[in-house]
Parts: sequence; structure tokens; C-alpha cells
Amino acid sequence: MQIKQLEGHAGVPLFEQLGKKIFLTSAGREMLRHSRAIIDQFREAEDAMARLKGGYAGVLNLGVISAGSYFFPRLVAEFTRRGSGIQLNLAVQNRDELLRQVSENQIDLAVMVRASRDAAIVSEPFAPHPFVIVAPPDHPLAGEQQIPLAALAAECFIVRERGSDTWNAMTEALAGRLEHFRMMEIKSTETIKQAVIAGMGVSFLSAHTISLEVQAGMLAVLDVVDFPVIRNWSVVHRADKQLEPVTVAFKHFLLVEGALQIEQLTHVGSGTEAMLHEAADFLSLHPM
Repeated sequence: MQIKQLEGHAGVPLFEQLGKKIFLTSAGREMLRHSRAIIDQFREAEDAMARLKGGYAGVLNLGVISAGSYFFPRLVAEFTRRGSGIQLNLAVQNRDELLRQVSENQIDLAVMVRASRDAAIVSEPFAPHPFVIVAPPDHPLAGEQQIPLAALAAECFIVRERGSDTWNAMTEALAGRLEHFRMMEIKSTETIKQAVIAGMGVSFLSAHTISLEVQAGMLAVLDVVDFPVIRNWSVVHRADKQLEPVTVAFKHFLLVEGALQIEQLTHVGSGTEAMLHEAADFLSLHPM
């Protein structure tokens, strides 16, 4: 009955009986080829759904502030090594632009510093983010201990632009004292570092963006009173967003392993005092 139904659906004979044996017609052989292909596609679909359900396949639409670009790609790479079939779309923007893209559903998750106060946005901290004041290694205060902030009043602060997480962290840390400092805004962290290295001024920067320059003796972290300023990296998404399994898995990865992974990648944790001591040791051994 099934053979008859199949032939009726095809509209042509699929089998022929010769004596006691049944053979495929040319149409039957063609139907067999397509049937096997369909079965294989079903199996591939089932495998794909199983991978998606497990969180290690699919598209990750992510965004990160520029300070995170120094470690975030390697953090994502560590996650993607645990599965296959993960595609990545990554945007690097300042905080305000990332929040706009999250709100307009252009990206699924964003990583930034300050949690959003918008009830429509979920923000969850997952790792400490220290900020420090950096100077060229031949700066007169390099290697000094417990420097009062007032000692930097004559300095030009080369800083990130308004709307960036670094700017917001700086205005919070220096609340009520910003008017005492000369400011030069530059959108690029790399350009800021080069300007400081060239002796154009000092800067308030994420410790995660300067570890290589400090280790190479190109920048010095000043031991300023009440520094480092500790904020938190946060993972952000719309509260009403139905996250894909791969996105849920990556968020879980950040919340559980993010702090340790970042510390291993940048050699900077919440205890940034170690960086200060390393910088002081370098300057004492390599006077400028």
C-alpha cells in the first residue's frame, strides 16, 4: 500500500516486478537519490538544533566599548573554541552608541562599564575594571608613593570623549575637581597613549588598555591617592529580548569565568596595586 501511495504521488512507476524480484525503475532510482538526500538533511537539521540547544552554535551579535577591545576578541575566541558553528558579529563603539544599538535590537549583548539605569535594559556585572592615572616614565612623579591628586593640577589630562565609559568613570572619580584640570579630549585610546608617551600630558585610562606599555616601560602608572578607581565590567541586553541559546551560553560564560579570563589575558585584576609596584620597580632599575 505504501509503494502504491508513493507511486501515486510521483505519478510514474517507481518499481517493476520481474518474476519474484522487484527492481527500481529509472524514476525509482531518482526518487531514491532524492529521498536519501532529504533524510540526510533531516539529520543535519537535528544535529544543528542539538548544537543550538547546547549553546555552541549560532550567531553572536555582540558589542564592546573600545577599552574592552584589548581583551574581548580573545575572550570570545576562548568561548568559540568550546564548540563549532558559532558566527560572530562584533561592534566596537562608545557606551552611548552601544546602548542605542542594544535598544534598537541591532546587537544582542553589549559589554561596558557603567550599568544602565533604564528599566528596559538588564545590566549584570561580571568582572572588576580598574582605572589608573598614567604618565610618561620620565615624569617627575613616576615612582613616588601616595601622590595627592592636587599635585597633578598643572598637568594636561588627555582623556576620552564625553559619552565614553572612561569619561564617565573619570567624572565620577574626580567629581567636583574637574574644573582644576586642563582637558584635551581624544576619541582614540591608542592616540591618547601615544600622546602621553610623547610627554604631552597625563591620562585617566583603563588599566586593561595599558598593561603592555607598562610592562615595556613606555608608560608609568602613578601611585595617586584613592587610585586605582575600581568599576565593573557589565554585560547588557534588552530586558524583553529573547536571547538565543548561544547568546545565553556566552552570557553565562562571562558571568562565571569572565573575571578570571580577563585577568589571565591582561595580567590585571582588581589588585592593580601590583602594577604600581611593578612600575616603581622598573623605574628604580631603569632611571630615565
